[in-house]
Amino acid sequence: MARHKKKKFAELATLANFYKLPDYIKGKWNAECFKNDRPIVLELGCGKGEYTNKLGAEFPDKNFIGIDLKGARLWRGAKNAIASKLKNVAFLQINIDNIVDYFEHEEVAEIWIPFPDPYPKPSKWKKRLVSSYYLNKYREILKSNGILHFKTDNSGLFEFARETLESEKHRILQIADNLYESEILDKYNGIPTYFEELFREKGEKIKYIQFVLGEG
Repeated sequence: MARHKKKKFAELATLANFYKLPDYIKGKWNAECFKNDRPIVLELGCGKGEYTNKLGAEFPDKNFIGIDLKGARLWRGAKNAIASKLKNVAFLQINIDNIVDYFEHEEVAEIWIPFPDPYPKPSKWKKRLVSSYYLNKYREILKSNGILHFKTDNSGLFEFARETLESEKHRILQIADNLYESEILDKYNGIPTYFEELFREKGEKIKYIQFVLGEG
């Protein structure tokens, strides 16, 4: 491992807003981490945390947790949150497959799934973060009628998500195949992620779905 990465990881472990495989935190995020009872919002696959931090700065009445598997990415997000004095932002290093091990039933109010890996090969459908495999996991931690937000530039993944939600009778609240030319663009869903800005510069249409899970 490169020396600079070792230094980052060593520092990351000391940051108060960073959590790695915390076996004690399930059901206690508000009490142990945020010290308040505000709604908890997750960003899955947060990378360097730009979007998590933007949301935290814009909406201080909510608590935001960015989740990713890569520690080097989370180091940057956690450092920026501290520099910006965002006390309502934290970062969690886990595999999303294990998300139910770190959040209690109905502990989470909302989930953002912005620009996940599309896994275009049909054999990889289960790895898509909007597959039924993951939707069932989200159901275990979301509050009743908890809202999910999905953004992508990938038409194939967008159609896969739409078909999955419709076939499983989940409730689509808002949908747009070109968010920035739609009537549903607002202060919340219009905050761009890092990849979103890159895709828009290339002329890609940003697709968005807001939905609530069915009873299953």
